[in-house]
Amino acid sequence: MNLNAFLVGLLFGLGLIVSGMTDPSKVIGFLDLAGTWDPSLAFVMAGAILIGAGAFTMAKKRQRSLLGAPMRLSTATELDSRLLLGSLVFGIGWGLSGFCPGPAVVSAAAGQPKAWIFVASMLAGMALYNMIERRGK
Repeated sequence: MNLNAFLVGLLFGLGLIVSGMTDPSKVIGFLDLAGTWDPSLAFVMAGAILIGAGAFTMAKKRQRSLLGAPMRLSTATELDSRLLLGSLVFGIGWGLSGFCPGPAVVSAAAGQPKAWIFVASMLAGMALYNMIERRGK
């Protein structure tokens, strides 16, 4: 099972490299609507949405994954303040840095110093979140 996760992650990372999405300037260019707008991220997102929609449609019809594990799809349907706040923080970080988690890990593995800073900050934020969550229980 871990080998399969590694291979899927490797495929995802290679897709990010081939599409140019490990370059923060591509993301910043997409978000720069008043400047020289770069629509390439929109095409990558549209392709991912199409593939994801097909995969989820097939997954909803199955009881088990292709590897035999039980299917566990989310049943959540409501937007709550935690989801909205998390989305806002994610978007601000993405817009300021040009990285989101997947491309940042790939870029860090390629030795980009800015990506290492982002990944370290992301891990610190995740640890802080876990500490806050534990205190709330």
